[in-house]
Amino acid sequence: MKKAILLMTFSILTFFGAHAQVNPGAIGARLGGSNFGSGAELSYQHGFGEANRVELDLGVSFQDNDLYSNLAFGISGIYHWVWNLSDGFNWYVGPGAQIGYYSFSNNFYGNNGITLAVGGQLGLEYDFSTSFGAPLLLSLDLRPMWGLNSNYSGFGYGAALGIRYIL
Repeated sequence: MKKAILLMTFSILTFFGAHAQVNPGAIGARLGGSNFGSGAELSYQHGFGEANRVELDLGVSFQDNDLYSNLAFGISGIYHWVWNLSDGFNWYVGPGAQIGYYSFSNNFYGNNGITLAVGGQLGLEYDFSTSFGAPLLLSLDLRPMWGLNSNYSGFGYGAALGIRYIL
């Protein structure tokens, strides 16, 4: 029994101890959609040490159909803990927040205002500089957020493809 507990503890510490080598910086774009529309973000990542970074995104999302029109601008800040899965292939997770401005209208009324949200991000990435020497970082992530006010109150989520140049 002691050997099993020791082996399990060693395995867990090895898995969570395998931190990725986070790049000092990366700049690019996140392209994706959410339940509030689709859009794009300018994205900047700043590394802190080997396994932590902050991601700052400035984006716009839109949705236009026969029922309503929706346009939103926002700034997101996410803190990431990054772990290495294999050479150049990482996963990351962390908490974050958003602040933005939205404009919503349909056939009956229009509304606009400031929106606030808290949530996080979970994703996978591949660092091409590790294996190929190319300064390119590709990621695929999910960003669930909880809107705290306005038309954006309640649960929202988005998925995006990130393409960044490593500085």
